[in-house]
Amino acid sequence: MRVVIQRVSESSVFIDGKVHARIDRGLLVLVGIETGDTEADLPWICGKIARLRVFPDAEGVMNLNVAEVSGELMVVSQFTLHASTHKGNRPSYTRAAHPDLALPLYQRFVEALGRESARPVQSGVFGADMKIHLVNDGPVTLIMDSRLRE
Repeated sequence: MRVVIQRVSESSVFIDGKVHARIDRGLLVLVGIETGDTEADLPWICGKIARLRVFPDAEGVMNLNVAEVSGELMVVSQFTLHASTHKGNRPSYTRAAHPDLALPLYQRFVEALGRESARPVQSGVFGADMKIHLVNDGPVTLIMDSRLRE
């Protein structure tokens, strides 16, 4: 499971030109599910996201997590995070999990992140054509992979 986490001052998901979900200050999490990912990946990656100290404290040091700043969370599925560009110029997505596996795991990811962070989680629609508007705050952008655990 691979995620791209962005600290945002706001973010919105648009589907068919209409706002589907919106958050203010918080974290936008793009999640890609790979063949072989399981529910066993969820506690580590969701716990790590919930505890990330990427928000500034009173001294301006990134020392607070999303719950400590009463931040919001948004999760959007992103199978292209597992693209391979090794061969040629057209990305291959063969490592991305088939929707039969990815959809239920994505739904459990959203639920697990809500539990771990004790914060409500907004989300996009799995498989939908979405437009994501965001204001990256910092900018702060992190990449994590449940297989690498770094």
